[in-house]
Amino acid sequence: MSEPRVFLLPDLGEGLTEAELVSWHVAVGDEISVDQPIAEVETAKSAVEVPSPYAGIVAELHGKPGETLDVGKPLISVTPFGSAPVGAADDAAPAPSPDSIRPADDAAGSGRPEATPGAASSASAASTEAEAYREEEKAGSGNVLIGYGTPGGHGVARRTRAPKAAVGLAEPAAPKPTEDDLTLLRTRVPGKLGAVISPLVRRMAREHGVDLGDISGSGDSGLIMRRDVEAALRSAAPEVEPAAAPKAKPVEAPERPVESVAPQGRDARTGLAVSARTPVRGVRKAVATNMVRSRSEIPEATVWVDVDATALMELREGLKASGTAVPGLLAFIARFVTAGLKKYPELNTRIETAEDGSQEIVSFDGINLGFAAQTDRGLVVPSVRGAEKLSARELDAEIRRLTQVARDGKASPAELGSGTFTLNNYGVFGVDGSAAIINHPEVGIIGVGRIIDKPWVVNGELAVRKVTELTLTFDHRVCDGGTAGGFLRFVADAIENPTSLLADI
Repeated sequence: MSEPRVFLLPDLGEGLTEAELVSWHVAVGDEISVDQPIAEVETAKSAVEVPSPYAGIVAELHGKPGETLDVGKPLISVTPFGSAPVGAADDAAPAPSPDSIRPADDAAGSGRPEATPGAASSASAASTEAEAYREEEKAGSGNVLIGYGTPGGHGVARRTRAPKAAVGLAEPAAPKPTEDDLTLLRTRVPGKLGAVISPLVRRMAREHGVDLGDISGSGDSGLIMRRDVEAALRSAAPEVEPAAAPKAKPVEAPERPVESVAPQGRDARTGLAVSARTPVRGVRKAVATNMVRSRSEIPEATVWVDVDATALMELREGLKASGTAVPGLLAFIARFVTAGLKKYPELNTRIETAEDGSQEIVSFDGINLGFAAQTDRGLVVPSVRGAEKLSARELDAEIRRLTQVARDGKASPAELGSGTFTLNNYGVFGVDGSAAIINHPEVGIIGVGRIIDKPWVVNGELAVRKVTELTLTFDHRVCDGGTAGGFLRFVADAIENPTSLLADI
């Protein structure tokens, strides 16, 4: 039978390089079809279902629930339906195991003559398919996680190795891959449940002659950690060099503070007992990475203004009294923000840096308005695409829809990573203001604080009004304070006089 096709975890987009396997929807031996969901994975953005690009019978599942898989690593092996038996000539060659690298010259692409023209035609088709598969395997799949369908080509996939000879050209037997090459192309050690992901662990084992196949990993799902290799070195040291115990000490990497205090359960720096250790991963890891990048790359500045929102609140109350469906306050403010961005398009841009260090400001024909949404997985920013075309009611419906799918963990990367400007309603947390961090690679974020009663001067007299605070943080590279202040003042005036912009509500 033909070799199973190995589907590699596809490119997740948005710079994401790993995903945690939540659950399998299929089992070994199941028959699956193209685009059938096979697994649920949780990325740093959301939980999504991965569809299969192949139809056939499940031969192997590469991973266990709770395990973190790298992009480009095997996810599932599928044996195609109706696989033909291999010819007599092929029987002479050993069949590669699912964990091995595909040979450069297999039966489908070797160029050997066939017995009949029909068989030759079949071999030619198989050759083309085999080469396309090899390209996918080398590149780590050019498909994106959501909506990729069946692959139609791999011309844009990034190569990680030098290209091999063209299909159909005879070439000498491929050199036997090294153990390090094999390790890079799989997540499991042969015959073991453990996995080796860290390049540091692989290098340490290789340099000190440690066989990873003999180690039982102490990490999640049998993951082989640095401490496992160090323990193997310590246990082997007396046998390898019994008379050189003092000299063997430098080989042993210094224990990290986390590991050294683990047996005592006490932190070395503070002297306090350690109550818990929580890995930084998933959404929290993505938020941390993005915020650090934003603060390190963007020269940000912040402006703010207090706003009398009494007229807006009265407008909503009037709509409620008439029995009309009333959009939420965030939808009204979103309508004002999109109008402001059309007038001040400098804040609806992005800065791109070329390889030579030159920069350019990229402007957009449209507005994808992101909004911060708190979920059980952490803070995410779904975006309303084409927000400038929507009325307040349409914005309200889309904001509610996106908030729900984000909280369910079902938002797609396109819904979570396509924003051009962000609106943040931190008033729901009971705070008045915040110097927010820009959602990289955007250049601006506007925040709305809580609306509370405050003394306010109206027509020369003191009155109690509904007041909120607007805060704008912007990238000083794309505009100066005049533009930022003009935009913020525009949104503030719209809140104070809402009927001027809400004819379409």
